[in-house]
Amino acid sequence: MQNTKVRTAVVGAGKMGAIHAKVYDQLEQSDFVAVVDIDVNKARRLADQYNCLAFTDHADILDKIDPVKSSWIKGTGESLVETFDGIDAVTIATPTVTHLKLAKDFIKKNIAVLIEKPLAANVREGRKIVGLAKKNNSVVAVGHSERCNPVVQAIKRLNIEPKFIEANRISPYPFRSTDVGVVLDVMIHDIDIILSMAASKIKKIDAVGVSVIEDKEDICNARIVFENGCIANITASRLGLKTERKVRVFSRQAYLSVDFFKKSGIVIKADPNTNVVKWIHEHKEAGDFNLTAVNWPDLLHIEQLDIDDKEPIRLEQEAFLRAVMDREFVPEVSAEEGLAALQCAEKILASVKKHKWHERIDYNT
Repeated sequence: MQNTKVRTAVVGAGKMGAIHAKVYDQLEQSDFVAVVDIDVNKARRLADQYNCLAFTDHADILDKIDPVKSSWIKGTGESLVETFDGIDAVTIATPTVTHLKLAKDFIKKNIAVLIEKPLAANVREGRKIVGLAKKNNSVVAVGHSERCNPVVQAIKRLNIEPKFIEANRISPYPFRSTDVGVVLDVMIHDIDIILSMAASKIKKIDAVGVSVIEDKEDICNARIVFENGCIANITASRLGLKTERKVRVFSRQAYLSVDFFKKSGIVIKADPNTNVVKWIHEHKEAGDFNLTAVNWPDLLHIEQLDIDDKEPIRLEQEAFLRAVMDREFVPEVSAEEGLAALQCAEKILASVKKHKWHERIDYNT
């Protein structure tokens, strides 16, 4: 498929589906041809916005259209019906419980799939998707778009070996994704990032969580110990009064403090500070070291993290389509990595259940 455009489609015309549709329409290597949603009006609105075809059944974009038997909806892309011969790649942006069924149908037709996070509703279904991808030698990516966040990309370029990672992801209640709790909805972003940074098997997980609004957990804190000695502490909440997305990383090479929301960060590197340490020792030995007179920021080698201002989902889709066009490349987050994040999330949820404080209070009784 080298040097040709990839025929793309989006299943799910909600918030995330609309974002994916916008980017597919903008990418030079993409020929955005179809939108699918069980809601006729949503499908038509989004398809008309990008002058492509709209359907209410994903089965009708697997092959060439039969205008008589398909769920095709007439709209501004009506003239494309006669030339529609199927698709090469699709983004699945539907409720998590539908991911396996949809992915299975597309993978069996050798259509590349980008599945919005999480990969599946549970590990068992996630394993099935990974197995299908291997069996059919298909490209399957997972939409952990935060891995493509410019801040994360900047950290990746530093090539550090973390010993401690602290991640806080707090926001007001979103009134969406109510089919999953805060771990699978929000924390899984940081789980994926931390797994990629730690690059080690998990040794132990302890977690606590509380349900306030829904039956699923709304606040959760987890502590992950890895076999290589790295420790991660993650907090996720969808009950905050403001939005906060911050990460701190301790390593032998550097200390990092970054803000995903503000797209900013600082790096304090170890090597350039060796002269400072030497200077402190010399003055201590001379007996003229005055701790209160030292302006520590002046002594530390502090750099602003070099961050590109690129749209995460654009980077995510570019990597996905590059893998579709040339199999020597891989997506930013593979199905196997999406499964690893899901497995970690399930271990966190199991620990939350084990450490459950009490039943959720019913204020209506």
